[in-house]
Parts: sequence; C-alpha cells; structure tokens
Amino acid sequence: MNRNSIVAVALAVVLGAGAWYYFGRSDSDSGSGQGPAGGRPAGAREVPVMTAQPKLKDFALEVEALGTVRAKESVDITAKIADRVTAIRFEEGKQVSKGDVLVELDNAEALADLAAAEAAERDSRSQFKRSQELFQTKALSEAQLDQLEATMLSNQAKVAAARSRVKDRLITAPFNGRVGLRNVSLGGLVSPGGVITTLDDLSIVKLDFAVPELFLSSLKPGLTVEAQSNAYPNATFKGRVDSVDTRVDPTTRAVVVRALIDNRDSRLRPGMFMTLRLVRSEGKALMLPETAIVPEDSKHFVFVVADGRAQQREITIGRRRPGEVEILKGVTDKDVVVIDGTLNVHNGTPVVARSEAQPQAAS
Repeated sequence: MNRNSIVAVALAVVLGAGAWYYFGRSDSDSGSGQGPAGGRPAGAREVPVMTAQPKLKDFALEVEALGTVRAKESVDITAKIADRVTAIRFEEGKQVSKGDVLVELDNAEALADLAAAEAAERDSRSQFKRSQELFQTKALSEAQLDQLEATMLSNQAKVAAARSRVKDRLITAPFNGRVGLRNVSLGGLVSPGGVITTLDDLSIVKLDFAVPELFLSSLKPGLTVEAQSNAYPNATFKGRVDSVDTRVDPTTRAVVVRALIDNRDSRLRPGMFMTLRLVRSEGKALMLPETAIVPEDSKHFVFVVADGRAQQREITIGRRRPGEVEILKGVTDKDVVVIDGTLNVHNGTPVVARSEAQPQAAS
C-alpha cells in the first residue's frame, strides 16, 4: 500500500467517527431532554408577558346615532277657499300668538251674504214670536206654528254658515310659534292647499333617530341624550328621550326614538342634522382590555397565567367600549390574564408575568 492510499484510509476513518459522534449525540439529546411528562425542553426560555386582572367597572349604555330635528308643532298655513289677499298681518320670521290674524282675504261678498242671512233670520224669528201669540188664541194651528219655527231654525243655520264663510277669509295662527317666509303678495290669488307661510313652535324641538333593535330592551323615556350639530361645533345640546316607536323597521331592524331638547334660544331649526349619544347607566360589568382577547373563528379566548404557564381559556364577550370588552363568562376577577404578549404564547407556554401596574424590569 502506498502513501496516498494510507492517507485516504485515515481521512475516511476520521470523517466516519465525526459523523457518528454528531448524529449519535443529537439523537441522545433529543431523547433525553424531555421531562417525565413530555414537558418543555430543559432550559427553554420563559416568554415575558404583561398581565392584569379583570375589573368590575361602571358600564353605561352608550349608543351613537344620527338624528333629524323637528319642531314641537309644525304646520303649513293654507287657505280653505280661493280668493284675493287684501291684507298681510305678519312679518317673516317673527313670533306670533295663537289666534293672531296672519292674512285677510276679500270678504265683501261673504259679508253681504251674512247680512242677508241675518235679516232673514230676524224676520223669521219675529214671525215665530207673533205666531206663538196667535196659537194661544187658537187663531193659528199647531202645524203652521211648527212650520214657522222650522223656517226660523233654518235661517239661524244660514247665519251660522255665512259667519263661517266670513271667518274663512281670516287666516289665523293655530298655536304660538314662529312664522316662516311669505309666499303670497297683497292682491294675489290664493287657492285651497296653497302654502301661504309656515308656522313652527320651536320652544322645544324633537330629535328623531334610529337605534338598532339590539338596544330595544334598554330604551325607555327619560334617558339622557347629548347631541351636536356642525352649525355649532363647540356646543352640546342635552335632552331626554320622550317616546319610543311601537314598531321596528323590518328592513333596517331599527326602532325610531324621539327625544325632546329645550330650544328657547331658537338655535336649532327643523330639518337640521345632528349626531347624538344616548347614555344610560347600567351598573357594574367585568371588563378586560381589548388586547387580551384572542379571536379564533367565531370564538374568543384569553390566556390565563397559572403555575408559571399560559393556559388558553374560552370566554364569552358582551358589549364593547373604546379599549375595553365586557366579559360575560370564562374568567373571574381573581384570574390573572395576559393583556400584552398574546402573540408570543400558546397553551402551556412558560411565561414570566409582569403586572401592568409594575414598572418594566431592565433586561
């Protein structure tokens, strides 16, 4: 055997021994590094996490919605008959009282008809009185007396109708309120149904808004409402729920709620768009930070720290508010829950827990 062959054989022996040592030791380590119960490898690193305990906190029902302002009372002022405008007794945008005359229509013919009806009624009444005297002396039959009485009553009805037609020429305010823009001019012809002006009672305004049926059981008169308008960005208008609609919209699954807001300063006008918040105190609720919740499909989980390990636990969540979630089932206020670091742990991971109230330790 020459020298080159000896070198090749020696090199092969060395490589074979090295391979045996490496793979044999790796297999030995992998078989002996587990604990008796198949636990974590010896010397595995503990994952640092931040923990907190669920807390019982005051939880108020807060519903945000969009609403539309309506007047307490609102009506279009129209005429019942067609005739010319002879007088306009109101100023645009001014406050008027119930019964104030707003517009007068031409009433010359109506007054003439009233005068004729009143004259006929007076004549029939005097005839009936004379006939009563004649009836006492048997000079007039009972049938004739009844006919004269019927004539008198008919003329009285004609007088009432004539007075009503005269009254129809005076268009008055049906309630206290503020009139809008004038749509007629002096001498103009108005027709039934034509809008002369508008009248709104703005001392109190109605705010109508829709709320999902989910909150139907929590809605009741008296709840506080805080509303804002783009017209007054720095102002908050407070009111209270007055009534809840008796029906739920089958398309939107929402119910209309009406709140009343004091508007004696007349800043709010019908038709305005407002954003609002409905608030109701509902006592205590068990709360956790949103960062503690681990969603999987349609379920929710948290990691509870016990005996130095993270244990996955299914929970049932309720209502939410910014940064927090209500816990209905799964944990108690005695449990220690991972609120930061959930992405680095799984069921059984060894952890080193640090409370959110404790300062972070130096590495």
